[in-house]
Amino acid sequence: MIELTALAPGTRVRVTQQLPQTHTVWSTAVEGTIVRYRQAKTGSWFAHSKGDRLWLDRLELKKDDGELVELNLDRYSVVDAI
Repeated sequence: MIELTALAPGTRVRVTQQLPQTHTVWSTAVEGTIVRYRQAKTGSWFAHSKGDRLWLDRLELKKDDGELVELNLDRYSVVDAI
């Protein structure tokens, strides 16, 4: 897994995201080239964080077919350089 600070535009990555369930784990992966990595606020007014917003790590990828994907990264997200 690469550090979030190493998420430079142009880097090719595979992002695996998992959603734990009671008896299983749902998992999905997407591959592409990093367009942008940033922290962006949500519209969550109850977060009581900086600026009364919840800030999320967001990674924008361009897949091989040209599709643009924006991922919200969390503790279950694994980003691997490929």
